[in-house]
Amino acid sequence: MPQKPIVYDAPTPERRATTVEAIQAEILERLIYSVGKDPIVARPHDWLRATILAVRDRIMDRWMESSRETWRTSHKRVYYLSLEFLIGRLMRDAMSNVGLMEPVQQALKNLNVDLGDLINMEPDAALGNGGLGRLAACFLESMSSVGIPAYGYGIRYVHGLFRQEMSEGWQVELPEDWLAHGNPWEFERRESAYEVGFGGHVEPVTDPDGEVRQEWQPNEHLLAVAYDTPIVGWRGARVNTLRLWSAQPIDPILLDKFNSGDHIGALEESSKAEAITRVLYPADSTPAGQELRLRQEFFFSSASLQDIVRRHLQQYGDLGSLPDKVAIQLNDTHPAISVAELMRILIDEHGLKWDYAWKLTKGTFGYTNHTLLPEALESWPVALLERLLPRHMQIVYQINAEVLTEARTRVGFTDQQIAAVSLIDENGGRRVRMGQLAFVGSHSINGVSALHTELMKQTVFADLHKLYPERINNKTNGITPRRWLMQCNPSLTKLISERIGPDFLDDTDKLKGLLPSAEDPGFQQQFAAIKLENKRRLARLIKDRVNITVSPEALFDVQIKRIHEYKRQLLNVLHAVALYDDIRAHPEREWVPRVKIFAGKAAPSYWNAKLIIKLINDVARVINNDPAVRGLLKVVFLPNYNVSLAEIIVPGADLSEQISTAGMEASGTGNMKFMANGALTIGTMDGANVEMHKEVGADNIVIFGLSTEEVEERRGRSEVPRSVIDASPRLREVLDSIASGVFSPDDPHRYRDLVGGLYDHDWFMVARDFDAYCAAQAKVDAIWRDRSKWNAIAIRNTASVGFFSSDRTIRQYAADIWNVPTA
Repeated sequence: MPQKPIVYDAPTPERRATTVEAIQAEILERLIYSVGKDPIVARPHDWLRATILAVRDRIMDRWMESSRETWRTSHKRVYYLSLEFLIGRLMRDAMSNVGLMEPVQQALKNLNVDLGDLINMEPDAALGNGGLGRLAACFLESMSSVGIPAYGYGIRYVHGLFRQEMSEGWQVELPEDWLAHGNPWEFERRESAYEVGFGGHVEPVTDPDGEVRQEWQPNEHLLAVAYDTPIVGWRGARVNTLRLWSAQPIDPILLDKFNSGDHIGALEESSKAEAITRVLYPADSTPAGQELRLRQEFFFSSASLQDIVRRHLQQYGDLGSLPDKVAIQLNDTHPAISVAELMRILIDEHGLKWDYAWKLTKGTFGYTNHTLLPEALESWPVALLERLLPRHMQIVYQINAEVLTEARTRVGFTDQQIAAVSLIDENGGRRVRMGQLAFVGSHSINGVSALHTELMKQTVFADLHKLYPERINNKTNGITPRRWLMQCNPSLTKLISERIGPDFLDDTDKLKGLLPSAEDPGFQQQFAAIKLENKRRLARLIKDRVNITVSPEALFDVQIKRIHEYKRQLLNVLHAVALYDDIRAHPEREWVPRVKIFAGKAAPSYWNAKLIIKLINDVARVINNDPAVRGLLKVVFLPNYNVSLAEIIVPGADLSEQISTAGMEASGTGNMKFMANGALTIGTMDGANVEMHKEVGADNIVIFGLSTEEVEERRGRSEVPRSVIDASPRLREVLDSIASGVFSPDDPHRYRDLVGGLYDHDWFMVARDFDAYCAAQAKVDAIWRDRSKWNAIAIRNTASVGFFSSDRTIRQYAADIWNVPTA
């Protein structure tokens, strides 16, 4: 039934004052009346909460204005569905974007409180794992900055990704308690709560007109409750909403159990519901873990779609305009079940015919693919989906029938190609391919770098691309320059402003104006001085966190990212061992002092990744304590990598390690953050490195290793990796020392299988790229010795990073996929 649209005719409240005096008065008021503390006894965490509330009040004005403006003008909204949002700390981000940093700092100073101390106390929102979640956070901020009305939808994890600690060099996973003391940024929206069902059965129902429709009768229900966080754009252009869902049991069910005396059953029901939003990425190596993961994905997808449809009907009254007013972007396959859920809502709840509903669904969804790894393209056992989501399995079968019929009518499509485009994988147990579901249910499928997009067409979606050749397009990733340059490196931002003016703050392409300064000795000296100060800050952090003393004068060689074999932290640590051997064997040479810095988390069930962390720490223990090295080489592993840690490491890096096996990294965004802060990149021609090479020029980036084509060629032939190792005495010596227990005397065989894998198959081309990598590192040393040349390259990297702004990426999404205007 059409609903009456909301009409806003209430007066618009005046914005709160932003003078030092007004902010100081409100911080005190919030401290007393909201936090409940006398200033005389207030602790730092009390001042932090009071300050956040005062800042939040000033953001609320813009938030309300943004919402009203969208309703009044009927602008198309973008909805970004992501299982991860790695937003980090919010206070500094918000203050910077609305110009409150200086008045808040002065107001607190008048109250004898240091703003920097408060910023460092704010917990990171533990809502993501790595690049995927950080990209989502950058995109939300950019959507606000370029004026796109948008919602981000995700899960309000109680613990999120685990807190990583080290025990004798091994990763230990502990609960991340970022919500332990509440979250002053969020607002609970009790009116935005939706029932989400699981299990049960499907019944055919005959309507009075004789039409037969399907009605899902779940036997399990829970409630999705919304919590909203404001996401502020640059200069307060607009404030959008991050809406996170919390799972709660539905009280009547529990009340019935309690009243019947089934107290244990009631508690189990409550725990089962709350488990859905307890932890990010439960281990899915067991059937129970797989079921919980699928429950998470459907829970947030269903709640989000119910909310989107409700809002659309509230404003427009009909569903026919859905693709014209709503754009839903699926961030990877995690929300792919949304395709089936939207079809269910349109057909079963709103009575639309199949063909019409399918047209609306495809017109509304876009899908971003982030991986070429087959194991990362999710699939679920058919039996699990049939048990947990029986109606959705029916819909998947019906969608699949249409796709296969279309493929069979396509001239030249073989039986093998038809099987490849099927939503059901029949090999080794029937499974639903979620990447295929997202693909066929979307009008746009994009990769996240030029290379990745082309490889999508040739590999994971080759046959779907032949069936729907107009759908795949490229949108190279980007980073928000506000957090990853202006906020994390204010000294460099100030220096650039003094040299080329402040216009680059609003348009990062203007950074190109810095290029003529790359050869200016005076500017080089200023640029290098800022880098050195950032390295001193990082050195202090290393001393505080892991009690290792490093020299800021050394080359800081940094690899910070999720620990995974394809990202090749192993290649980096093998080079460390080789360098260690060289320094001891040739003390007479003039060595470049180097600090190798690692950080990143390994998935709890990923044994080899956890073993690589242990190897890094074992190698660090030996090298850092060997007097023969004379401090020329240090190895550091910083635990519990998160956004706030990255904000200190990135500005202090000299060398950015982007060394993934060619053809396996979709894009990367860490490479862009380092580039913005004047680090030189050593990397393969993989992901966005290819476009970075184009932007900065071949002389300002160090590229090595096999190409994507060469990797595939070597995998396809019967080349024995052992022959490669035997041909490299340096590599053989390194592997022998690791395998024999030189770095693990307590367990000499600890790394035997890890090293043996390089002899047996070397899938990630670590051995094959080792010599080229060492040669590239020697080239890095040569550049470092010519500090004028190094500084010039560093400046050119910063000057050339403009293309990699997430503002550019979002404008391309807006123009090519979402069809929404930008500011």
